[in-house]
Amino acid sequence: MYGDPDGRPVVLLHGTPGSRLGPHPRSAVLHRLGVQLIAFDRPGYGESDRLAGRRVADVAADVLAIADAYGLKKFSVVGRSGGGPHALACAALLPDRTTKAAVLVGLAPQGVDGLDWFDGMAQSNVLEFTAAGNGYEDIAAHTKAVASAVRANPASLLTRLQAELPAPDQRVVADRGIRSMLIETYAEALRASDYGWIDDALAFCSPWGFEPATVSVPVLLWHGASDIFSPVSHARWLADKIPNAAVVVQAGAAHFGALDVLPDILRWLCAARPNSHERIMWARSAAG
Repeated sequence: MYGDPDGRPVVLLHGTPGSRLGPHPRSAVLHRLGVQLIAFDRPGYGESDRLAGRRVADVAADVLAIADAYGLKKFSVVGRSGGGPHALACAALLPDRTTKAAVLVGLAPQGVDGLDWFDGMAQSNVLEFTAAGNGYEDIAAHTKAVASAVRANPASLLTRLQAELPAPDQRVVADRGIRSMLIETYAEALRASDYGWIDDALAFCSPWGFEPATVSVPVLLWHGASDIFSPVSHARWLADKIPNAAVVVQAGAAHFGALDVLPDILRWLCAARPNSHERIMWARSAAG
């Protein structure tokens, strides 16, 4: 848990690969926002045991157990990148406990009508998700070399991505503090095994276990217009399917821009439940 222990509870669903360590706003920022930020390792990452064959939907049981352990009757959720589908799972499957959900640079389900899933996606992710679509053996072989390199040198994953990063992402990861947080979370994510990364990729490329259209709580979808790791078309598709959603597409931002905007997203999550008009007005002002 990070931030204000008496603040409004928000469960953070980390990226892929990722861990409970973040990235997240500094404690002083969380205290100022009045946020109790709760993060955990998905199965196979960091300190969590593997759950072979897990679906995106399976995260709801973990979040429910954590909420019960903390005595939380209600909470909101936010997921960045690979955490986005998992945040939607909580919103869909725990509607009596989840007040709001935010998805930052998230993915849509694969194989759905009306979305060219790979269009505009970086070659590294195309190769990763193609391997996952081929099954366990292919994605395990694909991640092995990268994960081994990260264990030897946690900064190597950012170095590997550097050639693909658009200019907005180059600016974000050039920040020493953000770079340090990313390296720390990658190191912890893959410290014990590759299973978290492997199983995330398999889960994204398989049926999620719920339909986004069943999400009834307020949802905010934020996306950088220049994102190449999870293209903005994914956010637009989700916005069309989720009944109570607003979408923000921010010019001059890409994938890692989600780290800069997270404090504003937390503020929205912890505000009094807005009506649809207020959410849309917030989205318009943020996009400007």
